[in-house]
Amino acid sequence: MHLYKTKQGILVQHDGKVYRLQEEWDSLVNQRYLYPHLQERIGSAATFNENLDVFLTHNLLPPIGNQEVWAAGVTYLRSRDARMEESKESGGADFYQLVYDAARPEIFFKATPLRVVGHGHTVNIRKDSSWDVPEPELTLFINAYGEIQGYTVGNDMSSRSIEGENPLYLPQAKVYDNSTALGPCLYVPAEPISLETKISITITRDKKEMFAQSIQLNRMKRGLSELAEYLYKACSFPVGCYLMTGTGIVPGSDFTLQKGDEVTITIEGIGTLTNTVGLVG
Repeated sequence: MHLYKTKQGILVQHDGKVYRLQEEWDSLVNQRYLYPHLQERIGSAATFNENLDVFLTHNLLPPIGNQEVWAAGVTYLRSRDARMEESKESGGADFYQLVYDAARPEIFFKATPLRVVGHGHTVNIRKDSSWDVPEPELTLFINAYGEIQGYTVGNDMSSRSIEGENPLYLPQAKVYDNSTALGPCLYVPAEPISLETKISITITRDKKEMFAQSIQLNRMKRGLSELAEYLYKACSFPVGCYLMTGTGIVPGSDFTLQKGDEVTITIEGIGTLTNTVGLVG
């Protein structure tokens, strides 16, 4: 099932039909067994008969309520290599090799709902950063009980020049206004997502393709449940939370985002998240 949060309520797309639910987002999604709960709810819900694509163009919101967004780093080999490259001059490269091999994953706070944007909106790069990239990531929705219930597409915007200057600058490289994009929906399947699933990204500038690449989830070193378990070891989330699971796609050191670029991220089975790049600071 695909849950779309809109200005006029929640829409559920399932088996070729769309249903309208007039419910509060947090209470709807924070269930022990979300998929069967939604099956029950749409059984008595009104059918949505408008053109879904046209409606979403004007009414779509990011699929988040009062959840925090956290992120895992260095979960793919490509991410490890990129972090080591950007930090070699500061002497921090060894830390990324160590965390890639360690039992404990790198998990960090990414965004409050205020700093999250949805499909079709603007993500930012910082004016005080000279090297910026998007990071396409499968993002988990985990309920208050630590159980993975759904998935969405995530864009973890990253200021590589700031993080590379010193690993202790990670919060400034990751957390700022419009530094996080989620969407277009929350995907709630009957079974856990397949690790054969492909993530793709395309970056265009003035309608010209600047970068494109894909990777499968099975290239991730860490397990999805492993990451969720570590996040919940000492943190509670009364209405659940989102966890970005890291990226296996990082453009080379010769590329940096510019204002006006368009970033399109697609995850098979979930959907496509598209954002335009702006400036903040």
